[in-house]
Amino acid sequence: MDQVATVRVLFADTDAMGIVYYANYLKWFEMGRVELMRRLGLAYRDLTGSGIHLPVTEATVRYLSPARYDDLLSIRAEIRECKRASIAFGYRIERESGILLADGSTLHAFTDGEGKIVRVPDHFLEKTGIRKPTSSKGGTCGTKPGT
Repeated sequence: MDQVATVRVLFADTDAMGIVYYANYLKWFEMGRVELMRRLGLAYRDLTGSGIHLPVTEATVRYLSPARYDDLLSIRAEIRECKRASIAFGYRIERESGILLADGSTLHAFTDGEGKIVRVPDHFLEKTGIRKPTSSKGGTCGTKPGT
């Protein structure tokens, strides 16, 4: 899983106990997803500009060790699965020293501007290098041809 971003924990990110508030990890997952997509050749802005949206339909986070104010965190992200109308991402948040703080995943539906589920657009597959799903039941695809 590639490192796609870094973030320094702000005081505003912490709770009354001095540790990062749990919901901030989901914000950092989004940061990782957006930067991963950009590295694969398709900025989120371009996707939404073409009328395609990726609402989150499921999110999981495993909290393993707390992050604290001023920690420098590494955000890692990958595409785990791509089906006919959905895509799953995986994430890892690590302290600068390499200690795993949290990991998780999000599942997203491909929708049009009205919220109607649509198939993965060909331009999305072409720009990111992801192969087309292989079965009518939503077979999986790798992040690059041949994976």
